[in-house]
Amino acid sequence: MKHEKQGILLVNLGTPDAPTASAVRRYLKQFLSDRRVVDVSRLLWWPLLRGVVLPLRSPRVAKLYQSIWMPEGSPLLAFSQRQQRALAVHLPDVPIELGMSYGSPSLASALDRLMIRGVTQLTVLPLYPQYSCSTTAAVWDGLAQALTRYRSLPQIRFIRDYADHPAYISALRCSIERSFAQNGRPDKLIISFHGIPERYAQEGDDYPKRCAATVEALVNALALPHEQVKMTFQSRFGREPWLTPYTDETLKNLPSQGVKHVQVICPGFAADCLETLEEIKEQNREIFLDAGGSQFVYIPALNDDPGHIDLLQQLVTRPD
Repeated sequence: MKHEKQGILLVNLGTPDAPTASAVRRYLKQFLSDRRVVDVSRLLWWPLLRGVVLPLRSPRVAKLYQSIWMPEGSPLLAFSQRQQRALAVHLPDVPIELGMSYGSPSLASALDRLMIRGVTQLTVLPLYPQYSCSTTAAVWDGLAQALTRYRSLPQIRFIRDYADHPAYISALRCSIERSFAQNGRPDKLIISFHGIPERYAQEGDDYPKRCAATVEALVNALALPHEQVKMTFQSRFGREPWLTPYTDETLKNLPSQGVKHVQVICPGFAADCLETLEEIKEQNREIFLDAGGSQFVYIPALNDDPGHIDLLQQLVTRPD
């Protein structure tokens, strides 16, 4: 009888190796070359990427990374590694590896480490609570490409998303309630998700529906009136329309509507990163206060919170 060996592969987006223009350029080149992320004609995109986007964007983004860099390195990588180690404590007999779709440690290298250990049943958990073709599907693509190097393939369980999983909603609820207890109840709770082009949704990506499912479950768990909560989308890129309402424009307009105290949570991010620590916690805070707001609180990502680790354990050990 064949002996089966379980293994777990956690996957997140990725990050530059250092907060320098050259490292950011390498990272952005890989990231923005993925057709899942930017799907326009290569004849149009390649000259624009290489001649305009990378030369102009890399130095500016490097400065933003410098403002949030931790002693352990990039926040996204540091928090993801903490998640990996915490999950390993709960599952000491199961090899757990962390890979990134872009940058290091690569998804392929993480898979190699699992295969060397004889894994025959692989659970793949993209750390994206809400499915999108630009994130979760890119993990699927990367996994498929990495597996082309192997003659024998493991049995694979791929977790598509967990947008309304009870343990996920419970962890978010506890995080928000802690913030309310520490900072008071806000006039408005902003639930901000990373945006995608509207066109992607029109072409079949159910990401907006999965974000809405998270918000609906969370509002019910918190027993908040719907008018006290607003779902928004951040981090748009390029000129075509992205999902609305935009987070920055919403925060700019709220003070004139009598909203002076907001708290913002970004539940689409399993780990804090540039888009939460710099874009939301710093840039959007300044936008809100400059517009006349009086109190802005960013509620951190779940990171290695015990409730989050419990969720991850439930996801990877659920019997099919």
